[in-house]
Amino acid sequence: MISREILDMAPWTEWVPLISADPPPSPGVYLARQGEDGPVVYVGVGAGPRKGGGLRGRLRRYTSGKALASGLGEGIFDRALADREWLSERLAEVESGRPMRAVQWGKASLVWADLWVCWALTKDGEEALALEKRVLAVPRVDWWNRAGRGGH
Repeated sequence: MISREILDMAPWTEWVPLISADPPPSPGVYLARQGEDGPVVYVGVGAGPRKGGGLRGRLRRYTSGKALASGLGEGIFDRALADREWLSERLAEVESGRPMRAVQWGKASLVWADLWVCWALTKDGEEALALEKRVLAVPRVDWWNRAGRGGH
């Protein structure tokens, strides 16, 4: 579910599972929703000089499991840690002598979240940040973004 207000802000792509997303290495903004038809929960920017560049670099950082403490990765991990069943599975792994490394916990939380993404390309990072700010200002959305309606 995405509001008409957000849809009208930019030419968004079709939704794809985050795990298999392959956006271009261009600046832009991405939206994430929980589940194939779930609510939009996160908006982020792929604009800086990250490995792979732009949107591709940002989303690959999350799918690698290495972004547990930044942006969307932190939002996912915080919610997975608050899920008793998910945390019980991790505890059972530890108790059976099969503890996972932190990156593996990040990947497990990503699978738990079942996120789908779409994106809109922008001409540069400045335009991407402005679009993100407009999307975050939309009322009635329970954003996972740590900065809430103020962007990052």
